[in-house]
Amino acid sequence: MSASQTSDVPTLLVKIFGKDRPGITAGLFDTLAAYSVDVVDIEQVVTRGRIVLCALVTRPAGGAEGELRATVHSWAESLKMQAEILSGTGDNRPRGSGRSHVTVLGHPLTAESTAAIAARITATGGNIDRIFRLAKYPVTAVEFAVSGCETEPLRTALATAAAHIGVDVAVVSAGLHRRAQRLVVMDVDSTLIQDEVIELFAAHAGCEAEVAEVTERAMRGELDFEQSLHARVALLEGLDASVVDKVRAEVRLTPGARTLIRTLKQLGYQVGVVSGGFTQVTDDLQDRLGLDFASANTLEIVDGKLTGRVTGDIVDRAGKARLLRRFAAEAGVPLEQTVAIGDGANDLDMLNAAGLGVAFNAKPVVREAAHTAVNVPFLDTVLYLLGITREEVEAAGLT
Repeated sequence: MSASQTSDVPTLLVKIFGKDRPGITAGLFDTLAAYSVDVVDIEQVVTRGRIVLCALVTRPAGGAEGELRATVHSWAESLKMQAEILSGTGDNRPRGSGRSHVTVLGHPLTAESTAAIAARITATGGNIDRIFRLAKYPVTAVEFAVSGCETEPLRTALATAAAHIGVDVAVVSAGLHRRAQRLVVMDVDSTLIQDEVIELFAAHAGCEAEVAEVTERAMRGELDFEQSLHARVALLEGLDASVVDKVRAEVRLTPGARTLIRTLKQLGYQVGVVSGGFTQVTDDLQDRLGLDFASANTLEIVDGKLTGRVTGDIVDRAGKARLLRRFAAEAGVPLEQTVAIGDGANDLDMLNAAGLGVAFNAKPVVREAAHTAVNVPFLDTVLYLLGITREEVEAAGLT
């Protein structure tokens, strides 16, 4: 039956709850089948071995409702379960317009923070239709299906609440595009990897502290990135080119980076990196991790020595956004279906250009400007913001 056909039809809501075991769902519907009822809706939840099974069915013809009730109760009691049957009319009320998925990450996720998020959804005019746990480790991740308010005002309201109560929240529009093939592009330094590559080079040149200070000021947005890049690279003049292999060996992937990329690739996503660092490192990462796209600055090497200069176009704040658009075009993915991940001020244009911009353990100025923020040290938690469950992550690791 269509929604219009069931709007005035007498219906019964049959609820079964108790200890879960195989065959409960089949057994309930075998019992109902004897009364030739139509199924209007079904929902089932299992939590810590306890099942709640709800079936909305049409009322049986010929005055057989009493018999149906007695039979269902008897069947439930035979399994040491409980049954409740409620009479009514029609289907569930239509969901409101404006539908979103709200993903909440907590480490841990407390009752207080969950209450605060739920209250803010209600205050924004939204209704929580369903709640589903995506993961229980390395963080607890739950997803709320929300209707009744538009995505952008809901995102704004929840971003403020999340910052106040200390959880990470992502809000995305519901729809088929959420699981369509996507492109994920991420920054490298302090995002894909734990290091700042230029500082690794600087350590070999004996100027690490000086370079680190300039890097930090640039990431906070206090210095022009291109000028700071040239100033830092100049300090590397004269380094032997053999240092490149040493730096590659020193690079440490962020926890969860391999899992993130492996899972995305198994699910058909394309993955790229853009970096204010250097192709001497990103090309190696592309080969090791099977990335589809990679772009960065290039250190000039002449006669086996670093010259203290870079060659080609500079990958800066505007350049990262430009590369995101280029990668999306080459991948055949609409810009609104792209995801960008970064931590510094030079990632802001890219984060804002993407369909979903994720600030990963980012500076305050970046957290405030991005669509959402992740403040736990596990890069694979970004998967939960995309609605990917822990079970899917583990399955991807087995294939």
